[in-house]
Amino acid sequence: MERNEQPHEEAEETLDQINKKTGRNMPQAIATGAALVILIVACLLLSVDLFVLLVVVFMVLALWELRVDFATVGLHLPVFMLWLCSSFTLIATYYSPYHLITMSLSIIVSIILVAIAASAKISVGNRLSLAVAGKLSNTDASARLESSFNHEGGEQHHSRLSHVAVSVLTVLYIPLLASCVIISLTFNGHPIAHAIMLVFLPALSDTGGLFAGAWLGKHKLSPRISPKKSVEGLVGSMLFAMAGAFAVFACTYDASKWATRWWVPIVAGILIGAVGTFGDLCASMLKRDIGIKDMGHLLKGHGGVMDRVDSILMSAPFTCALLWITGL
Repeated sequence: MERNEQPHEEAEETLDQINKKTGRNMPQAIATGAALVILIVACLLLSVDLFVLLVVVFMVLALWELRVDFATVGLHLPVFMLWLCSSFTLIATYYSPYHLITMSLSIIVSIILVAIAASAKISVGNRLSLAVAGKLSNTDASARLESSFNHEGGEQHHSRLSHVAVSVLTVLYIPLLASCVIISLTFNGHPIAHAIMLVFLPALSDTGGLFAGAWLGKHKLSPRISPKKSVEGLVGSMLFAMAGAFAVFACTYDASKWATRWWVPIVAGILIGAVGTFGDLCASMLKRDIGIKDMGHLLKGHGGVMDRVDSILMSAPFTCALLWITGL
């Protein structure tokens, strides 16, 4: 009996060490990741329109998470106006024959409408208050102390300009960058391959960075912002993204494309690995500044939706531009 219990205890101890080193519950993270992969692939195989709708849904959830996060430090986001403008931007960008022009005009109009709504600072119901209370109850006291919004005077009061600035930043962060994912579906006749590159390669890059950092990480990349990120993890991110790009290219393009554009997967891997890691660091810096650990708790083992899509959003314009410039 003792012999049977010993391997089980060793396995649990090893798993605990991996969880501590990665900062995640790995079984939960793997299960959630597998479910997301199945959902996204199913949408792509059934219809690209369903994938566009899925992007809109994830964006709506991400905007709600940001609204709660900023509300913990007294900053107001006009979430209903953001939902309306952002959904219209993504859907209109995809279905309009003039994709880039429509995206640009929609973002400009969104900035104006969201800025006006943010200055009004209208809030309906108590759902936000309950969400903020739940958020604060799950937040480490040490994280709040390190926040730049740490104060002794109780509730914070910000100028209208602060609310407008944060709201405009949100428009540029989520709907604008998400529009680059939508734009990639509209050119050169490879929407599924483009969607896989823009969504799965950053996720694969994150996975590579996670494992390389956990097993080989010794040199800290940015210890103040994200103590668990390492130079070895960054290299692993690039290599995994590169391998994924080669796989997508091998399944999508013929020999004539390979002959002249064999270097594109290498550039894509380096870009996605570097920019995705930068996106993670930006999100970590924002969380540290606000004084929270995770953007949300919707995705078990991953935190919130924003914790999952930050690297996807940051790398989307670069990957989209690379595919368009190279005619792929």
